[in-house]
Amino acid sequence: MKMDLNAIIEKMETGDQDAALTALQTFNKEKSQCFSFTPGEEEDRERLGELVLGFLQRDLQPSCQLACLETIRILSRDKKSLVPFATRHAMQILIRHAGLSQGEGFTPEIPDLEVIVEALKCLCNIVFNSEAAQEAGAELQLIVGLAERLKQCREPQWNHDVRFFDLRLTFLITALRVDVRAQLARELRGVSLLSEALDATLGLCWPDTYEVARAGFDGCSELPPLGRQETERAMEILKILFNVTFDSSRRKVDEEEAATYRHLGAILRHCIMSTSEGEERTEEMHSHTVNLLGNLPLPCLDVLLMPKVQQGSIEYIGVNMDAVKVLLEFMEKRLDRGNKLKETLLPSLNLLTESARIHRETRKFLRMKVLPPLRDVKNRPEVGNALRNKLVRLMTHIDTDVKHCAAEFLFVLCKESVSRFIKYTGYGNAAGLLAARGLMRGGRDPGHYSEDEDSDTEEYREAKPHINPVTGRVEEEQPNPMEGMTEEQKEYEAMKLVNMFDKLSREQVIQPMKIGADGKMTSLEPQELHYLASQQFGESNNSDSDSDAN
Repeated sequence: MKMDLNAIIEKMETGDQDAALTALQTFNKEKSQCFSFTPGEEEDRERLGELVLGFLQRDLQPSCQLACLETIRILSRDKKSLVPFATRHAMQILIRHAGLSQGEGFTPEIPDLEVIVEALKCLCNIVFNSEAAQEAGAELQLIVGLAERLKQCREPQWNHDVRFFDLRLTFLITALRVDVRAQLARELRGVSLLSEALDATLGLCWPDTYEVARAGFDGCSELPPLGRQETERAMEILKILFNVTFDSSRRKVDEEEAATYRHLGAILRHCIMSTSEGEERTEEMHSHTVNLLGNLPLPCLDVLLMPKVQQGSIEYIGVNMDAVKVLLEFMEKRLDRGNKLKETLLPSLNLLTESARIHRETRKFLRMKVLPPLRDVKNRPEVGNALRNKLVRLMTHIDTDVKHCAAEFLFVLCKESVSRFIKYTGYGNAAGLLAARGLMRGGRDPGHYSEDEDSDTEEYREAKPHINPVTGRVEEEQPNPMEGMTEEQKEYEAMKLVNMFDKLSREQVIQPMKIGADGKMTSLEPQELHYLASQQFGESNNSDSDSDAN
C-alpha cells in the first residue's frame, strides 16, 4: 500500500517506535521497488531525514535501527536529500552504528551485523555525494576506525558484507580526500595493512620469501578460480592500494619500504596468475593489478621473475616468464579491443616497457614474441595482424600518449638502437620518437643493454639493399620525374616548390623544419629557405659559367 510522505512524517513525529517501524518499512519497500521522488518534496524528505536521525539516537530494537538506516540509504541516493546527513553530528551517529567509532575510553559494541552493513552503505552514499560529509569523516578519524577493523582481516566474526563495505568506504574516502590517503599510507602503514588484508582474502601461503602460493595448492601449476566474494574484496583492496601508492614510483623509498613493496609485488604476481569466475571478472581483477603494479618502485618489478621454474612453467634463459606472458596477452587483448586505449592499454604497455628496460631476460623474451627476425619485407611494417604490425600502427595514433608509449615500447625492445628501430618500424613511423629524442641523425640513446646479436633472416639479408627505409619495405623502382628536363626546367620547378613552401609558411598553414646540430627538429625560417635555395642555384650557375669558359 502506497503511503504519502506526510503520513510517514506524522507517524514518526508521534515518537512511537512500532508506528515508526511500520511506516518506514512501507516507505522502504516502495522505494526499493521503484526509486523516484516527487519534485517539490525536498523539504519533506529533509524533515524525514531529521526524524530518522533522531530515532537512531534512541535505544531502539535492531529491526527499527535497520529500518531507519535503510531509509537513510534510500534518501542519500539523491543529492537534494543529503542536507541532514552531511553534518558532523549525523556522521557521528552513522559511524557509531557502523561500529567504527574511535575515542579515548571508547569500547566498541558489536551490534547486529545487518545494522553495521546498512550503516556502511549509508556512509558510502553520503561520502560519495557530499564534500561536507567527506570533511566531517576526515575530522572524525573515520579512516582510523576502518584501519582498526582491517587489522581484524583474519577474525571470523566479520562476514563478507561487512568486510566488502569497509573496503568500499575506504576506497571512496581515500579517492576523494588526499589528506586521508596520506594518513592511511604513512601514519597507519596502509601498504602493509592492505597487503595483509589481500593475503588473507586470497588465502595465501609463502613457500619462499617472495614466492606465493594458494594455501592447499602449493606446487600446482593450475589454480582453481577465486570465488566471487573473494574476488570482489580483492579488487577493492587493489583499488585502495592504487590510491595510497599513487606517488610511490616518483619518489625514493628506503629499504624498509622497498621490502614492503616487494612483498606486495609478490602478491600482485599471484593476482596476475589467478583467475576468477568468468572471463570478464578475471580481466577486471587483472586490470586493477596492472594499474597497481605500475605504481610500484621499478626495482620491485623483480618479483615478476622470481618464482622458481616448475613443471608447466614458461622458461626463458633459465627464468620463469609465466607472469610476463600473461601481461603480454593481457596487453594484446586490450589492443585488439581498440576502445579507450589511453585508459585500458597504456598501464600494461608502460609496465612491460619498464620491465623490459631494467630486465634483460624480460626484454629478450618480449622481443622474441613481438619483434621476431624479419621475414616479411614486401609489406609495410604497419600492415598485418602480427603484434608488431598492431603496435607500429599505434605509432601514428591520433592520441599523443598512445603514440608515444607504443613507440617507446618498441624502441626499448630494440635496445634504443636507431638503426634497429627503423628496421622494424620504418623511418616514417619512427620519426616522431626520434625527433623528440634528438636522434634524427641516428645513434643510440645512452642505456645499459647487453651486446646480443640481431640475427637477420636470409629473406631480410637478400632484400636489405632494396628496402625503402622510410616505408620499411621493398619498393618498386619509380621513374625519375626529372628525367628529360633541362637544367633551367629543373631550376624552375625547384623555385616553384620553394615559393609554395614560403607561401604556406607565411600563411601559417605549415611550418618548415630542419634538423639541428643536436639531432632535434627546429623551425626553418622563411629567410633561411630563400637563402638555401638561392645559394644552391647560385652555385649551380657559377659551375655552368666555369664549364663554359673552359
